[in-house]
Amino acid sequence: MSLHIGDIAPDFSADTSTGKIKFHDWIGKDWVFFFSHPGDFTPVCTTEIGRTAQLADEFAKRHVKPLGISTDGVAEHLKWIEDVNDTQDTIVKFPIVGDPDSTVARLYDMIHAHESSTAAVRSVFIIDPERKIRLTMTYPMDVGRNFDEILRVIDALQTGDKKHIATPADWTPGDKVIIPPSIKTPEAEKLFPQGWTEVRPYLRTTTL
Repeated sequence: MSLHIGDIAPDFSADTSTGKIKFHDWIGKDWVFFFSHPGDFTPVCTTEIGRTAQLADEFAKRHVKPLGISTDGVAEHLKWIEDVNDTQDTIVKFPIVGDPDSTVARLYDMIHAHESSTAAVRSVFIIDPERKIRLTMTYPMDVGRNFDEILRVIDALQTGDKKHIATPADWTPGDKVIIPPSIKTPEAEKLFPQGWTEVRPYLRTTTL
């Protein structure tokens, strides 16, 4: 199944390391960072699960729930989490989906034949409270994710929704933003009373 930005994230029920969930109900009114890893007791995955746990406060202040998944079972997850906590100096509290039959991984197209016929690649789905997919990223099995970038794009998505803006290359919170061309001048004057710089008619920058 090929999933695209703007699609409703497929619902599913599954056992996790913290109990059974029905995905859409579990989301509630929050955002979700849904990410897959190839397998438990593997080195890159151990650092990623650990990093997600270390960033718990950063995700929480953005109202984002992390949710991991691999094609291992819950029993393996629980044993592995002990290793993650020990080696990464953290405490994993977020759920990891047990998916030994690959049902959820295949539903989200996380298994890529050129990488593995059974293990998931490093997929990322950022899902909003309306259950819409807002961003996807896919990393190969041997490349760990950049969590600064994951937090940055969440900030960009949430700021865009709230302030009706777009963000330029390498944007981080506090930088100048872009007024989308779809917002005409009369509306822009109401939305951005602080004014803007018109670099080109299609490129207007402002501060928030």
